[in-house]
Amino acid sequence: MMPGTIQRWVTYHWAASVAACFLLLLVLQSAAAVRNADPTNYRERLAALKPGDTLNLASGTYNRLKITGLNGTPNDWITISGPSSGAPAVIAGEYGYNTVEIINSSYVAIENLRIDSRGIPGAFGLSARYRDENLTHHIRVEGNTFVGQGGGQQTDAISTKTPTWGWVIRYNRIIGAGTGLYMGDSDGTQPFVAGLVEHNLIQDSIGYNMQIKDQIEIPAIPGMPTEPTTTIIRNNVFIKNDRPSPDGDRPNLLVAAFPETGAGSLNMYEIYGNYFLHNHREALFQGSGRVSVHDNIFVDGLYQYPAVVLRKQNSPLQIAYFYNNTVYTNGKGVFFGSRATVDDAVSGNLIFAMTPISGQIMRQANNVVGALDNAPKYVKAPSFDPGMMDFYPLPGKCRGPAIDLSLFKTDADYSARDFNGMPRATNSTVSFRGAYAGEGVNPGWQLQKEIKPPPPPMPAARQ
Repeated sequence: MMPGTIQRWVTYHWAASVAACFLLLLVLQSAAAVRNADPTNYRERLAALKPGDTLNLASGTYNRLKITGLNGTPNDWITISGPSSGAPAVIAGEYGYNTVEIINSSYVAIENLRIDSRGIPGAFGLSARYRDENLTHHIRVEGNTFVGQGGGQQTDAISTKTPTWGWVIRYNRIIGAGTGLYMGDSDGTQPFVAGLVEHNLIQDSIGYNMQIKDQIEIPAIPGMPTEPTTTIIRNNVFIKNDRPSPDGDRPNLLVAAFPETGAGSLNMYEIYGNYFLHNHREALFQGSGRVSVHDNIFVDGLYQYPAVVLRKQNSPLQIAYFYNNTVYTNGKGVFFGSRATVDDAVSGNLIFAMTPISGQIMRQANNVVGALDNAPKYVKAPSFDPGMMDFYPLPGKCRGPAIDLSLFKTDADYSARDFNGMPRATNSTVSFRGAYAGEGVNPGWQLQKEIKPPPPPMPAARQ
């Protein structure tokens, strides 16, 4: 090799090595960090979080948690987590504040915390508020325990009062709140869209276990979805007790309408795999707007009020699909208080009630209905007692002619999974009535006051 060639070769490889080292330094500087914190330093370390970072809070008591200006990315979320076992990290409420407040943040996960508002009236557990001044979206609230939000019916465990989207709320315990989840605002100007609420236990709320408010318009906010979206509410346990509701009786779950025209007017709610237990003064579920309700179990409504109400509230009922549900209640089962303006269907349900199906319904077919006294002829152990009930079908009792579910093909799991998460059909037709696609011995989760576990994996497709 000639001297000049050698010099060029050395110079080239030296420059390449320097460039490689520089790139490696950039990668190391931008790599996600795991930061540990305790009650003495968590605020300083919280403020320093970058996309992909995780802040592990040690067990102990923390005075409020204010999340401001933290923005991860779709691929690199910021995670704030307490211990996954053992003594918890407790976020404690203070008078005049919400216990966890989120402002101008996105792609942030809040996990494994005990959020205790200490019974302080108005101290929400977790809140995103301040209306249009707060650009907050894509928040994941997972594996937390919410207590101490029972200072009044208007005290919420989780609340959004700002336009937002992309929230995931899962595997949380919300016990004894004034209102469990309150998404949106009473004037209809703070929409909550494209959300996923799943596998939560929401128990003994004074008012709603959960409510999504009316949405009169989708505002022009950067990133806010304007194309049709679906908010999914699945595999939750909604339980009420007999506590007085001084600010008015409320359903376990209420979902209100989307905008009547323009952006958001084709949005949907899909509500499936949930267990609704007890409401002695109101409905277990009420919906308006555009709703699809399937593979749920509704137990124990009062004589004077239907277990399930579909109707116009502040805005019209447009689409109302109610299929493959099991209902066991004293009075009316499913009741349409007004006619759906676009489409409806009540199909494939198993309903035991004084009046199983009633109201202004255009299409109903293939339901098995009867009085409460007839339920033992169809299911294993019908009861209002959570410790004794088992609504799994008896052999040969809850089948019928095949039902074509292709009308509901835009739903996420319209024919694939039943209440247990088990395969319901190999195509778009099913023969079982009610929430379970099986008979004999229940192979799945037993109804109880607990978080419903994830469904089993779907079997692999045949080649």
